[in-house]
Amino acid sequence: MATLFDRHRLGDLELPDRVVMAPMTRVRAAASGLATPSMAVHYARRASAGLIVSEGVQPSLLGQSNPGTPGLHTDEQMASWRPVTGAVHANGGRIFAQLMHGGRVSHPDTTGLQPVGPSAVAAVGEVFTPTGPQPAPLPRALETAEVPEQARSYAEAARRA
Repeated sequence: MATLFDRHRLGDLELPDRVVMAPMTRVRAAASGLATPSMAVHYARRASAGLIVSEGVQPSLLGQSNPGTPGLHTDEQMASWRPVTGAVHANGGRIFAQLMHGGRVSHPDTTGLQPVGPSAVAAVGEVFTPTGPQPAPLPRALETAEVPEQARSYAEAARRA
């Protein structure tokens, strides 16, 4: 019977154990969604986990939920992740990017865009903004014709990752 500390194969990846660091947003990215040196330190310190799953990484500006979260929708953002992944790899770790679209859990003060959702129904409660918590705004319903563009944003972010 396998234990938590036994090696494990995950696709082509050989993990030293079955310990996975779950994603948790640290809100340490630059305002433009760039990964920062403090993120590299944070993840490098946790490289001994079998696998790190990053905090939510937006695949597009429209997909950003909170301020201070990283993206992978520009080449500059992709380049900013290299020191982070390099620090993890230098410490013997493995890291996957959790691509996450914030949907209606966003705010125009964070992205400059009206949030989208499957319908025009606001989230309950408050969302984080650059000036602090604010009531969740009414999102606009994502049009069916926009779905392929959102799917492409995931594919492009995955390619950058």
